[in-house]
Amino acid sequence: MGGTLFAQSQPAAQSNPAQQSNSPVQSGAAPQSQSPQLATRPGNPSVAEQHIVKEVRHELVMLPYYSLFDDLEFQVNGNTVTLLGAAVNPTLKSDAESVVKKIEGVDKVVNQIKVLPPSPMDDEIRRRVARAIFSQDGLFKYSWSAVPPIHIIVENGHVTLKGVVDNPTDKNMANIAANQVPGVFSVNNELQVVGTNVARK
Repeated sequence: MGGTLFAQSQPAAQSNPAQQSNSPVQSGAAPQSQSPQLATRPGNPSVAEQHIVKEVRHELVMLPYYSLFDDLEFQVNGNTVTLLGAAVNPTLKSDAESVVKKIEGVDKVVNQIKVLPPSPMDDEIRRRVARAIFSQDGLFKYSWSAVPPIHIIVENGHVTLKGVVDNPTDKNMANIAANQVPGVFSVNNELQVVGTNVARK
C-alpha cells in the first residue's frame, strides 16, 4: 500500500483507515452500516421482494473493491433490480451487476452506477477528507467497519458525504471536517441520523 492511508485497489476489509491510525480507540460503537442503501418506492414490498432486498444488500457489501469512497444503492421492483450510486473503480460496477444477476428471483438488472472519472486530485482529496473526518475524536469509531458507515464521494473536487451516523452532532462534525480540507470546492452532506425518517434507508 506504500504508506497510503486508503488503497482503493484493495478489498474493503483492508481499506480500514483506523488500522493505520495512531489515535486511541474511542468508546461507543458505530451504527450498523446500512450500505448499500435501498432506495425506497411507494407501496409495501412483497415477500419475494424482501428476499431479493436482503440478498442484494448482502452480495453488494461483500464485493472486494467496495470501499468508503464508493456509494452503492439499489431499487427492487418485482424481479427487477436497479443499481445506483457511484464507484471509483469500474470493476465495482461490473462486479455488482454480475453478483446481483445470480440472485434467485432476479430476472433483470439495470446498472446505473456512475463510474467516477480518474483524477489524481480527487484521489488526494479522498484521502485528506477521510483523514480529517476519522481523526476527530467523536468520529473515529466510524472507521472500524470493513465498509464504514460514512462514505466519501468525490468528483472534480466536490465532496458528497453519504451513509449513517449516530446523531446530528456527528453529522455536523463530519461536515465541518470535510469543508476544512484544502482543495475541496463544496461539501454536500447527505449523512443520515439513525432513527430519523429519511427518503432512503
